[in-house]
Amino acid sequence: MIENLLTRPGRLPLIAPSILSADFAALGDECAHVLGECGADVLHIDVMDGHFVPNVTMGAAVVKSLRKRLPHAFFDVHLMVTDPGQYIAGFAEAGADHFTFHVEPAVDRHAGAGDSPLSRGYDPRAVAERVREAGMSAGLAVNPPTPVEWVEPYLDDFEMFLVMSVNPGFSGQAFIEGVLEKTKWLAGRVGEGQRVEMDGGVSPENAGRVRGAGCDVLVAASAIFGRPRTERAGIVRSLRG
Repeated sequence: MIENLLTRPGRLPLIAPSILSADFAALGDECAHVLGECGADVLHIDVMDGHFVPNVTMGAAVVKSLRKRLPHAFFDVHLMVTDPGQYIAGFAEAGADHFTFHVEPAVDRHAGAGDSPLSRGYDPRAVAERVREAGMSAGLAVNPPTPVEWVEPYLDDFEMFLVMSVNPGFSGQAFIEGVLEKTKWLAGRVGEGQRVEMDGGVSPENAGRVRGAGCDVLVAASAIFGRPRTERAGIVRSLRG
């Protein structure tokens, strides 16, 4: 059984290269390189359904293939989808270790910016329980425009909270500085065994501010995979600080 790097004490922050910017013609080699020679901790896998976000990426088959190549790697799967529940079994069977989904599809579309979330067909807490029953840890993500208070009812129900620092859908977007306040808010409320992750536009230039805001899992896509292999280990060290 793979040790859950998100919940054990140890080296922090964790660096999670996102394969969204990797060379898919050499995906296994790319991932082995960043986790091995470059010293990254976690592989971040972005899943998009073309409905919740305007893009379609990869599914459980990619995770299954990577698991064969990297039997001891920790797979942090981030689902930007409208109905996360339908994907739990597939990703668990494929070999995912962690399953993050978004709070937005679970709340009423007509709720105002200052309102509390209203159920729209599924309860994030119930989905998290199903994720754990399938053998994975659970995370809850929040987009830049979404009030961070929407996750407040679930602070005790997830191993990790993901703050998006770009509007999800595509790699290579510019970092949205204002989301650091959300990170600080969450970092002041999570417990010892919980993590705060940031995804989107994270780079060596802003990583110090991200860490300073309380983030202890940093996702980077183009900042790592968009650079030559000879530079990637240095970038991972810079992100870690």
